[in-house]
Formats: sequence, C-alpha cells, structure tokens
Amino acid sequence: MTGSKQPGQCVVKIDRHGRAKILTQTEIQLLFGEGLQTTRDRALFGVCLYTACRINEACTIRVMDVYDTVGRVRPELIIRKGSTKGKLGTRTIPVLEDLRRRLVMYQPPAYHGFLFPGRHGKGHLLADSASWLLRLACKRVGIEGVSTHSFRRTALTQMSNAGIPLRIIQEVSGHRTLDELQKYLEVRPDQVRGALAALSMLSPVEDEAAYFGKTSNYDVDPSPNPKPLESARSVRAGRHDQPQP
Repeated sequence: MTGSKQPGQCVVKIDRHGRAKILTQTEIQLLFGEGLQTTRDRALFGVCLYTACRINEACTIRVMDVYDTVGRVRPELIIRKGSTKGKLGTRTIPVLEDLRRRLVMYQPPAYHGFLFPGRHGKGHLLADSASWLLRLACKRVGIEGVSTHSFRRTALTQMSNAGIPLRIIQEVSGHRTLDELQKYLEVRPDQVRGALAALSMLSPVEDEAAYFGKTSNYDVDPSPNPKPLESARSVRAGRHDQPQP
C-alpha cells in the first residue's frame, strides 16, 4: 500500500500530516456552535472562513482595519500587504453578514492595536496558539483532520463549486498564480461522476435503438440448431417483397 493520493480522494490531516480537511456545513455549525467557546475564537476563525485568509493574516489584522472609529464593523476589511504570504499586495474583502454578526459580538481591545492580541495584550495572537485553540475545539465536538488551513480550503472550494471564475477567486485568496490556487481546490468523486455522465450525450442509447431497429446481427437464437442470422437491411427488404393483402 502506497501513500500516493488517488484521483478524487481527499487525504486529510492526521497528527498534522496530510492535507487540511474540507469542512462540511454540519461541521462548521458544530465548531462555531459548540467547539469554539469564546467570541474571540469565533471571530478569529470566522475571519478565516469568510475571507479565505491564511491564519497568520487573520492573527495580524488590526482593529482599525475592521472597525471604524466609533466601533462599527466596516463594510470591507483590509488584509495588509505586510501580513500576506510573500507580501504580494493588500487585499480588501467585503464583510458578509455572517462574519459581521460575529465581529459585532466580539469586543475588540484598544482601537490602535491588533484585533486578536497576544498573551497579556502584547503583540498579536500567534498562529501556533490559534492552531492549539482549534485543536481543542475540534476535540470537543469529535472532528478529525482539521487545521487552521481548513477554513481557507473550505472557502475557496465552496466558491469554485458555486461556479465562481478562478480569476475572481484568486483576487480573494491572494495567490500569485492560478496554478497555486488550483492546488487548494478539492474535486469530489460525485463531481468526477457528473463530468463523465456528460459523455453519455455523445451516443444516446435511444438513438442507437432507433437507428439499428429491434433486430441486430448480434441477436442469439436459443434453438438447438440456430439458423444463420439475417441482417437488419435484408429483413427490411424482405418485408417489401411480400404481397400486400
């Protein structure tokens, strides 16, 4: 048995090895409803899910990039260039209603600091600490194979499955190339079956039956002394030779 990944197969993380799991809607509801137990944690991973950002990008967001000066959630949040992988560029992401509600419930610290401060209010929450919080949450609800990257993979795959063009998804994800983006997207077995099912239109069974008629050169005569089979053409010709009543 090899460790290679078969087409359509999703190899999830086990003990931090493998690919981050794509979350189902039920698993998302479990995590946010029962697993993540503070408004901070729900806001943190809500940012990861609803903006498709990396965990380090979420941890280093500043309060002023999400809330205005009177504490209202902005219609768009900013992920600064300095926080992105490779520092490719600043991204501006619209805030969906599901995320806005979680951010409203979260009471951020001082306006000029990080949205998710570190221990004793110093610096920002570390990515490793966020991973530890998520592992505890998953353990509470019995979900395996999840990592902080699961939210990003889930969001990007969901957008792809919804038919959003890859170029637009790339604008959200911040990937340098479309090739890098496609590595994140999961192909489900039912999608592969659906793609192959489209090929049935090339030669419908009904059309073949109408073309060849009910008689075929491959019919089997069950009698002990089978007679030579006539072709469909000769059978039709013979019918024309018979006298009309």
